[in-house]
Amino acid sequence: MRDKVIIITGASSGIGKACTYVFSEQGAKITIAARNEEKLKEIESDLKTNNREVLAVKTDVSIANDCKSLIEKTIDKFGRIDVLINNAGLSMRGLFEDVQLEVLERVMNVNFWGTVYCTKYALPYLIKAKGSVIGISSVAGFQGLPGRTGYSSSKFAMHGFLETLRVETLKKNLHVMIVAPGFTSTNVRKAALGPDGKPQGESPRDESKMMPPEKVAEGIARGIKKRKRVIIMTTEGKLTVLLKKIVPKFLDKLTYKIMAREPNSPFK
Repeated sequence: MRDKVIIITGASSGIGKACTYVFSEQGAKITIAARNEEKLKEIESDLKTNNREVLAVKTDVSIANDCKSLIEKTIDKFGRIDVLINNAGLSMRGLFEDVQLEVLERVMNVNFWGTVYCTKYALPYLIKAKGSVIGISSVAGFQGLPGRTGYSSSKFAMHGFLETLRVETLKKNLHVMIVAPGFTSTNVRKAALGPDGKPQGESPRDESKMMPPEKVAEGIARGIKKRKRVIIMTTEGKLTVLLKKIVPKFLDKLTYKIMAREPNSPFK
């Protein structure tokens, strides 16, 4: 990854922040993007202290012009783009019959349209570099998760977009990879929107038992080097995809049962 130019969205925390450090340690030049400019500047300052090449760009990926500016500033700074990691994400929790439509729109705007916008503006440079487009997804992009209609829908949409892009650019040597980390210890569940659009403020799961974001970042790095199509990082995730193919009705019941065990589950 030495001297590769990598853009990482949602880089102020969690998987995005972990990717920033993993790739910079391997010698990459990094553009970090997120809405929280203060946290971005802290990461940028820390990396520069260690003589890493990094650019911080405040970006709301749900705004097309922000994504365009992110790409332009990266080209102005580094002159090329080798890897785009679409990591910025927003979750939600609540029954579809209770959730406000605005919640679903916000989740879709970040998770799906954010990926589309950034990829659209970066695409000419990525094709020129025969580079990589990465979508950080979830098992929720393979199996609908009850209580998370907006989140699952956005990940299914991301999959459809990236898989179509892969076929369209088949003869241009663009690498397209979908990554499903499984439940990872990040801030995403605390920031998840409730039915009324307000952050739920606490995680419904035991974060200490989840995959650390650094492990996810290392897996992403290996996947890029090997130009993998899909990476499903947990046994639970791999089993879900298998059951979806062979016994989908059983998987629906199993998914319902597992998700109903969450504290304060919206369904039983």
